[in-house]
Amino acid sequence: MSSEPRAFATVDHGTATVAASLLGRVDGRWRLLGSTAAPASVPADALVHRLRARLDAADPALSRSVGLAAAEAIADLPRVEARTTRPPVLVVVAATERVVRPLAATAATAGWRVRAMALEGAEILAIASALADPSVTAVLAGASDPPGADERPLVGELAALAAAATQRRPDLVLILAGGMSDAVGRTDVPVAHDRPGATLLAPAVATADGARLRALLDDVRGGASDGRRALSSSAATLAEVLRRRVEVVEVGQSAGARVVAGWTPGAPAPAAVSATVAAAALVPPGAEDTVVDEIAGWLTVPLDRLRLRDRLHELGLAPWGDATGEGALLRLAAARAALVRLTAATPAFDALPPPDLVVAAGGAWSVAPGPAVALALADVLRRPGVRALGLDHAGLLGPLGTIEDAAERERVISDLRDELLLPLGSVLMPGGLRAGHSAGRLAIAAGDGPVELDLVPGGLELVDLPPGSRAVVDLRFRDPVDLGLRGRHFALEVAGGLGGLLVDLRDVPLRLPARLERRRELLAAWQGALWTGVDA
Repeated sequence: MSSEPRAFATVDHGTATVAASLLGRVDGRWRLLGSTAAPASVPADALVHRLRARLDAADPALSRSVGLAAAEAIADLPRVEARTTRPPVLVVVAATERVVRPLAATAATAGWRVRAMALEGAEILAIASALADPSVTAVLAGASDPPGADERPLVGELAALAAAATQRRPDLVLILAGGMSDAVGRTDVPVAHDRPGATLLAPAVATADGARLRALLDDVRGGASDGRRALSSSAATLAEVLRRRVEVVEVGQSAGARVVAGWTPGAPAPAAVSATVAAAALVPPGAEDTVVDEIAGWLTVPLDRLRLRDRLHELGLAPWGDATGEGALLRLAAARAALVRLTAATPAFDALPPPDLVVAAGGAWSVAPGPAVALALADVLRRPGVRALGLDHAGLLGPLGTIEDAAERERVISDLRDELLLPLGSVLMPGGLRAGHSAGRLAIAAGDGPVELDLVPGGLELVDLPPGSRAVVDLRFRDPVDLGLRGRHFALEVAGGLGGLLVDLRDVPLRLPARLERRRELLAAWQGALWTGVDA
């Protein structure tokens, strides 16, 4: 991007959606001038031209001031682009199940579709065929460093299989983790140095809890403009700009991503922790029975199992089709289920300090109004405390994360801090409530005047707190509760949004009825209060 442009475009190319935005310099600051989205098959140029025409029609003076009065200006307009693609296939192979399990788990959080195989007790032909499969992009062959007693009799044979695979598939990327690099070097089957596919050496999975191996696998999978990798950079910058701990959860058509960026007063900004999980796609390819059951568990409308499977198949084929009414409810149920899979794949993230701001990203959330998205986040992300909720409504986080110059990226995000995210509101979620008629009282000066609430365990209370407003909540509990700190009396500042303040007194973690009918009624009652105009 030019160092002194008057305007630029961002484009986020997804597997189901392409999102475009125009940004311009207004009174010395970057401002969001417009945004739009369309199915991924629509050319990005058409969207950028449409945005320019809309801007010129709505405010010709502003259009002239940022150099976009003429249609020809689009040709020279700088662009910042991010792109997400369908996860490639990685075969993870090791001598024993003991070694292959952590390798596969690490690879699954680096954005790969993983096929895991152990040589012990397996047919050699089956493994050789899997390594030669033309749909496979890379092979991760791993061993402990040094190999354990249970691995040593099989490591040589495994090294020969991996080396032979590169002869059959010269384009295959071969990643040797831990003790496998020495084993391949000793095999009689050579790995050519001049073949098209790379041969990479990686640390053992036990090194740094797998973080170094995950980072290498992520580098192999995604390039510099990869949208999900860029989320990590933009989340870290946003945390620094807002001086808040930020968590981003993205659910897309082909995968999901989770990023946690910390911030501590007076301390250097730590690197963001991120994971990309193919299994956390809105509807994973060839959805298994477990995925269908997970989505059925979040549905607020009755759908028999066969019809639900058909609808999910249709959603995978035509993600922009049937996006209203029952179709929108189905998508939000699928997004909740995907978010459950994303958090289940990243348990280490829950040991980090809780975020002050949670941001929902990805096209999965676009079918529902802001308050319903806020409830969906609260349903799944169950950590005691109070946090603000936001939505990456214009798809800016991915493209802005590709700006290589950290100072320039910080300037842009700082200028856009009030426009970057759609404020969904705040959620207040105490943990450790005892069952009973009343756990305490809440008082807040909000909306039209003071509001007082009786805090009944298991309930869900809504307080009108519009976007742009802030208020102090006074909470007095009968017994000590967990709100990030344990206590009985709290005075907490909360931010407003489309969903206001959500006082969530339900169980942490959320416990739902086992009977599907009763579960559906309860979910519909909660959602109906936040999604008007739809039969939830």
